[in-house]
Amino acid sequence: MLDFFKNLLTPGPKTDYKELVANGAQIVDVRSKGEYQSGHLKGSVNIPLQVLPQNLSKIRKDKPVIVCCASGMRSGSAKGILSSNGYAEVYNGGSWNSLQSQL
Repeated sequence: MLDFFKNLLTPGPKTDYKELVANGAQIVDVRSKGEYQSGHLKGSVNIPLQVLPQNLSKIRKDKPVIVCCASGMRSGSAKGILSSNGYAEVYNGGSWNSLQSQL
């Protein structure tokens, strides 16, 4: 039982976002339009979380998807929405500022 909890708290392997982007990953920023306009990752597309389910057609299913937001909370929700709609390779990139430093 202790191993179960240890595995929950131990981060998995580090994701190489730079490599994912180099191989064609899409970056979807799920912050509001205003937040996005105040600063965002070059090449990202803005689809606010509240309208994500109605805009799935804007995101390709055959390429990895990296979702980001301000802190990682909304992108966590976005990852769940995408995964439950058949997107096989979805990554929560956390905050766009943090993700930017990894690219």
